[in-house]
Parts: sequence; structure tokens; C-alpha cells
Amino acid sequence: MNLNSALYTDLYQLAMGQAYFLKGKHKVSATFDYFFRKIPFEGGYVLFSGLEEVLDWLETVAFSEEDIAYLVAQGFNSDYIEYLKQFKFTGHIQSMDEGEVIFPFSPILTVTGSIIECQIIETFILNSLNFQSLIATKASRIRFIAGKDKSLAEFGLRRAQGFAGIQASRASYIGGFDYTSNVLAGKVFNIPVSGTMAHAYIQSYDDELTAFRDFAETRPVNCVLLVDTYDTLKRGVPNAIIVAKEMEARGEKLLGIRLDSGDLAYISKAARKQLDDAGLDYVKIAASNQLDEHVIRSLKEQEAQIDIYGVGTNLVVGKENAALDGVYKLCSFNDTPRIKISENLKKMNFPGKKQVYRYMNEDGLYIADAITLEHLDAPKSMAHPFETHKRMPIEYTSVRPLLHDVMRDGKRVRTKKPLSELIKIAEENLSKLPVEHKRFANPHVYKVGLSPELEQLRDQLKKDKLEA
Repeated sequence: MNLNSALYTDLYQLAMGQAYFLKGKHKVSATFDYFFRKIPFEGGYVLFSGLEEVLDWLETVAFSEEDIAYLVAQGFNSDYIEYLKQFKFTGHIQSMDEGEVIFPFSPILTVTGSIIECQIIETFILNSLNFQSLIATKASRIRFIAGKDKSLAEFGLRRAQGFAGIQASRASYIGGFDYTSNVLAGKVFNIPVSGTMAHAYIQSYDDELTAFRDFAETRPVNCVLLVDTYDTLKRGVPNAIIVAKEMEARGEKLLGIRLDSGDLAYISKAARKQLDDAGLDYVKIAASNQLDEHVIRSLKEQEAQIDIYGVGTNLVVGKENAALDGVYKLCSFNDTPRIKISENLKKMNFPGKKQVYRYMNEDGLYIADAITLEHLDAPKSMAHPFETHKRMPIEYTSVRPLLHDVMRDGKRVRTKKPLSELIKIAEENLSKLPVEHKRFANPHVYKVGLSPELEQLRDQLKKDKLEA
């Protein structure tokens, strides 16, 4: 399956493209904004992820001969088919950095190009950015509650939605995880891989101790023993201690034991005592079994003795929110601002080409974002996007623009950022977000507003459309 195919789109994009082409509008310049409307997980922020993969795709996307043959079979116009044979993305992209903390209604990425190019690429942009940002956000919440002194391993591939498991591993790493069990993702993205053993391995032996011994002999480095197949505290941990001592005699060290069932808080404390009493204080305790940020918070409150948290299903499927509601809306056509009218103000878009400014206080912490028109400086005041009676002056120490050129004429304008750099960017941005926006219960709402000029343009265009 060729994922760089321009068929990675929805049918209506191609149908609209045909209409643009046959009516002679396909070369008209347009600008679209990517943004989202609601923060998932009842949280206070989203962590932006997926940009570098979008740029990779845009540089090489095309219709193959097989793709063209398929479109012919779908009945598309022959002249349009000839146009699609030469299709490639030649437009411009402005974007926030991957790893930025982002908030509702701010343009995160803008696409400027011919209307037909902008439409065909929409679906891939939404597919990649919505999913990876959702998972990176979930991962960052888990890292926040686990703390920096704990290790986090993602192993959700078997429960992920198909190939999304590969992207989930990448996004989890950006969000703060240390390892993945996903070997392909480890290779493709250079993510450290980790793994233990399954119950099936132990069940394949007549006794648990022999299973542990054979596994340790064949994996003397990074050996972790799963101790809950039969009886965790009476058999599993004692057998692991025997093997750990045998490994010591060979000049090796058991890395850890894993708990995958039962009362993890109680069992981890009891297992820790058994290990310490045996002089094995260096052996780590890993825990899994439907973990997420809420379960980990509870385990920490109970002073569970867990060093490594293994998180799978709840991370890679984004439980309890299976999708980020990111959208891609036309804001300019033929260099003229455009707007979508709705009775619900939150369903309207902000017209024209824009810039977003982020304001910081004297401690370098983020305090507000203001959306304005692209040619204007950072505003000194802003209006609430939808509650028109709310306005505020912006008191700040420093300010910076968030949207930067990342692609011109279909080519990157900067070197691709490695995953290691994206992790540092995410860590730095999260450290500058005040803690009240990260808390789980009633997080403080981060202020995002409109400059007076943008508010005036929106209101005028709305008035003009309603009176037309």
C-alpha cells in the first residue's frame, strides 16, 4: 500500500477538484486554516504533533499510474485525469512548531496554494495532525502525573486501530514516553524499544522457575520477568528472586519484574519488600493492566512501589476521547477574506490570513494567545472570540509569533527536525505552561482572543453576507 498516494483523500475532495478544474478555477489561490474547537480529556491544552510527517508527505505526494487507472474507472473527466497525472503540491505552509502547546480556535497550520491542491491534501493533514496531537496530549498527561523519576513504556500496538499504532508510538514518544514495544516504530523513528514476556511463554513450561531460568539465560541484558501467571507473591516473585541470584553469580543483573494483574498498589509494595529483603534493591518493578493517567495518579497516592508504567490500550486509542475535532477551513480565496456563517458563533471561522502571538510573563510562563491579521504587530488588547462583551488588555513581558514558514513552493524551508529535538521542544513548552492548565480537575482556561482588527473584519463580513 502506497501511503504517499494522493488517493489518501476523500472522494469529495476529488469531486470538488474536478468542478474547480472544469470551471477554470483550479489555479485560483486559496488559504485554509487548520485548528480545533475542543480540548480532549477535559484538559487544559493540546500538544501539537504530526507536522514533520505531513511535510514529508507533501514533498512527495502524487498520483501513480495505478491511481490514475483507478480514477478513470471511477468515471472522472478525461481532461481532469490528464491534469491529475502531473499533480504535486507546490504551495506554502505556515505552522506552529511540532511540540507546541496549542489551544482551541487558533490557527495551528495554514496552507496557501491553488484551490485544488489545498483541497486534495486536506484529508491527510487532518488524519495525521488530529490523531497524533490527540495521542501526544494523552501521553503528556500521563508523563505529568507519573513524574520525571518514573519510566513510561508504550505497548498499545495490538489494541491500536490498524496502522495508526505506528503513529501512536511516535506521538507517545513526543508526549514524554521513554520506550515503545513497537519494533517497527522503533526502527522507523529511532525510539528505544522495550519488552518483557507473555504469560504464554511461562504456560508453555511445566513449571514457572524453569521458564524464568531459560528466559534469563537467553536474555541476560534487559531481562524482565512476568511474575503473576500463577501466584505473584507466593511463587512468582520468589522464583524471580532465585533467578536474579543465579544471574548475579554469572555476573549479570535482573532488570525487573512485571505485575499485570491484581491490586497493583498492594502487590507492588509487598514485592518491593521481598526484593529488598533479598538484597535486590536494584531490581525494578514494572506494572501494566489498563493503566492511564487517572489510574497512575491513584497508584501514586497509594504510594505504590512501581518504577516503570506500561501503558497500552487507553493511550493509543485516546480514551476517553477517540478523536481531536480538528478542522480545515477556507479563510481566503483569490486574496479575498472568506467566512462561514453559522447561528453558532463557535462554528464560524476567522477570515483572512492570520498570525498568532503568544504572550509571556516575567517568569517566561505563557499567559495568553492573540489572533490577528498577518501583516499586523502583536495587539495590546484582545476580545473574546465568541462572547463579544468580554475584552481585556494584555499585560506581558515578552511576546513571540507562533506561525512560521515551514514550506515554500512545495519544499521544506528548514531541515527536518529529528524526534529527539521535537521531544525537547515539547518538554520546554509544557514547562512554560502554568500548572493550573495541566491539572485534571477543572483546569484553568487558557485565554485566546482576537485583535480588534480581526474582530472587526469578522463582524463586517458576517454583516455583509447576511445582508446580501
